[in-house]
Parts: sequence; structure tokens; C-alpha cells
Amino acid sequence: MPPRWRKILYESQGVADNYVDDSFLQEMRKNVNTKTYPLNILMFHSGVVSQQISCVVLFASAFAYTDSKQLDPTHLFLLTAVMSTLSYAILIALDSSLLKINRLIADVQTAFLFVAALYTLSPVLRTLTETISTDTTYAMTTVMLLIHLLFHNYGVDSSVVSNAVSLNAAIFASVCLASRLPSSWHVFVTVLFAVHLFAHGPVVRHRLKVTWPWLDYLITYLLAIVCLFAIWWLSLSLTVLLMFLYLAVGFVCPIWFYKWQSLKNNIYGPWDEATIQD
Repeated sequence: MPPRWRKILYESQGVADNYVDDSFLQEMRKNVNTKTYPLNILMFHSGVVSQQISCVVLFASAFAYTDSKQLDPTHLFLLTAVMSTLSYAILIALDSSLLKINRLIADVQTAFLFVAALYTLSPVLRTLTETISTDTTYAMTTVMLLIHLLFHNYGVDSSVVSNAVSLNAAIFASVCLASRLPSSWHVFVTVLFAVHLFAHGPVVRHRLKVTWPWLDYLITYLLAIVCLFAIWWLSLSLTVLLMFLYLAVGFVCPIWFYKWQSLKNNIYGPWDEATIQD
């Protein structure tokens, strides 16, 4: 009787190196450690995507209204100041360590220096795209905002996620658009509004989501309603497209993902790389 075949390579057994016997597939396992998600959880976490889309729409709407002189930049500045102050107050309420006097003074100084630097550079920013056509500027802005949405951190660990790339792309887009406005004051206010939307806003919304998950639904729907009303006065066709986009992100895509989870079929077996187990 020939000796029993063993799964080793350091000894000749009279067979090819890629030979396996009938017991090889007995160790095969399917969908090991595969995690499935309920539909309500998928819809809940899709809200952060809708919120970031809303931020992009709000910024584009603010530019359109400011460019057409339907929105006074001073009013936009006051709105930004109120939202920034309220956001910082929320962060303090959620994190008592921010309430220290030294920390408050440092944060106020940082904010003042940033605002002063931005106001000083506004005349320079206004002239950045003077030699570039308006169509090219709009195209660059669109690409940068798409990059911002693609690389934004939606709470999922992925190699695509990059907060630096996402934020830089959004700020670059805001500078491109702001440079088409008529005055340095317009540029200053528009970029400041963009910084609040794309840098400060996501941090506050994430903290609120962690502390009060139910509040995330309210924020998602509130931002969507505001954006739809803002776009309504600019273009009815864009309003319809935005509505379908919200429906796709918030309902259609989660439902598809939920149904497609049953199609997962990952196989594991003796052909996998060896892993060290504690």
C-alpha cells in the first residue's frame, strides 16, 4: 500500500508539486468573517454622503446667488460667523476639555490669524484666474469638487480616503470660483464660507452623529431641503436631478447593497497564505 500523501514540499512523494488528493477541498470554507449589514444601518450611514453632497450644493448656490447679486456678501459673512460660532459652541458642549481658558484663547487667536491672513490675501486670490477663461475655471472647479467628494472621509477605512486631498481640492475649488467675483470682499467671504462648510462642518457633524445618532437623520434631511429650495430658484432641471441624486444615495444604493450581500461567495482553504494565530 503506497504511503499516504502529505501536504509538504520538503520531501519527494513521487507526485508533482501541485498534486492534491481528495481531502484537499474538505478544508474549504465559504464567507468566513463576512459581515452583513441590515438595511436601516446602510441607510443611516449613507446620510454622511448626502450631507457632503449638500455642502457642495450649498457652496455652489452661494456663489451663484452672490455672482448674480441676489445675495449680499455681508449677509453671507454674518451667516458664516453665526454658523462658525454655533459649531464651536457645540464642540465645547460635547468636549469639556475645550472649555479651558488657555485652549479658548489659543483657538480664538488661531481663528483671528486665519481670518486676517485670508482677508489680506483676498486681493491676490481675486486675480489668480484673470488669464483663464470662465469655462475653464468652472471645469476646474467641477473636477476639484468631484475629487473632494471622492476622497472625503465618510467613516470607512479605505486607501482612497485622504482628508488632506479632499480638503485641499475643496479649497482650491472655492478659490477658483471666488476669483470670478467682482471684489476682494466677495472673495474673502466666499472662501471663508467654503472653509466652514468643508473643514469645520464635517467635524461638528461627526461629533453630533457619535453623540446623538438620531440627530444625523435630521441634519441630513434639513440640509437636503435647504439645498433643494436653494437650487429651485436657480434651475428647475437641476432641482429634479438633485432630488434623484438624493434618492439614489439615500435609498436606491443602500437597497442594492443590501440585496447584493446575499451574492457574496468568498472561499477560504488550504491554498490561502499562512497566518500567525495567537
